[in-house]
Amino acid sequence: MATDPAATATTVVEMARDGRFTEIEGLFAAPLRAQVSAEALRAAWAAETGGKGPVSAVGEPVSEPIQAGLVRVSVPVTCEHGGLTVVMAVDDAGLLNGLRFAPADLAEWAPPSYASPETFDEYEVTVGAGPLAVPGTLSLPRGGGQRPGVVLLSGGGPFDRDATSGANKPLKDLAWGLAGRGVAVLRYDKVTHVHAMADDFTMADEYVPHAVAAVHLLQRRPDVDAARVFVLGHSMGGKAAPRVAAAEPSVAGLVMLAGDAQPMHQAAVRVVRYLAALDPAAKAALETIERQAAVVAGPELSPATPSTELPFGFSGSYWLDMRGYDPVATAAALDRPMLILQGARDYQVTVEDDLARWKAGLAHRSDVTFRVYDADNHLFFPGAGPSGPAEYEPAQHVDPAVVADIAEWIAP
Repeated sequence: MATDPAATATTVVEMARDGRFTEIEGLFAAPLRAQVSAEALRAAWAAETGGKGPVSAVGEPVSEPIQAGLVRVSVPVTCEHGGLTVVMAVDDAGLLNGLRFAPADLAEWAPPSYASPETFDEYEVTVGAGPLAVPGTLSLPRGGGQRPGVVLLSGGGPFDRDATSGANKPLKDLAWGLAGRGVAVLRYDKVTHVHAMADDFTMADEYVPHAVAAVHLLQRRPDVDAARVFVLGHSMGGKAAPRVAAAEPSVAGLVMLAGDAQPMHQAAVRVVRYLAALDPAAKAALETIERQAAVVAGPELSPATPSTELPFGFSGSYWLDMRGYDPVATAAALDRPMLILQGARDYQVTVEDDLARWKAGLAHRSDVTFRVYDADNHLFFPGAGPSGPAEYEPAQHVDPAVVADIAEWIAP
């Protein structure tokens, strides 16, 4: 394999075109290998290209430096009925530190209509200390006095502070929408986006230390009311939010957007089964994920279980931690108010499989509010009809009703 980043990226796209996903996995740097398996990559490729037909051309790669020793390369791919862009972060050794499929048109993010950037300022901050510190952004409303604050947690995967996906930045939508409504918002790059993690890292390692540090950072500011600092999590970030509040009793309350409550190995099978119904090419991935999920559920799971036998390439330690964590029971034991939001068209975290668990476990709580948005998908983008992966491609924004409801709940 050539070590020229552009040549490496082109070769990776050709491997994906030819179905050689195990060879691509062999090019993953350790942090990416801990997050993504060959079968997960196969399923993602099938979902992305399923409606576009076979690849007809691989375009010229475009490279740009990210930092010393790391280059981002975007490779346009033309299919019979559309296109996509494969975006990779390639290091000096020719290894992949990041890989995602994006819309063919990588349009720049534009502020949503409900954002009022003239009403707040943004500052770069550092969350945490030591070798695993991460960069972040504080969106601070203008004007005097103290205001409430909220820490944003993105979903599963090595996301940046905006939860960037193609042209979309749902956490930036939330940050700008809430900051314009008087809420100080802190968002930051996930530790898995910035740093290589040990093979035995867990979901607790991935979320809790930096979330607690972010809460403390907001609480130390004289322009933020330390008694009104909340945690808002999306998807796996919502699942992790009760764990953060359990670790930090000063958290004022929780907002959970599409927080998954069904055990993740079970949800993975459900989601891949849904995708396989949309595209028969994903059926091979379904057989693999069913086999891997059975290992997670079985009595032989241990820290020594090879990650290749487990969903998403996560380690045995990661899955043991997930298997032992009950987000609903953890939330029920908290004495903090909660706002739980769900998109009715979400196929990844669903009303039937996840929201029903939250409602059953928190039905006795008068300080828990549930809201369902009939038109919204997993990213709370409004739409119509059955949701699928292609729906996330166009540039769009988080439902304004979601932003308004969160702002009113945090700062009534």
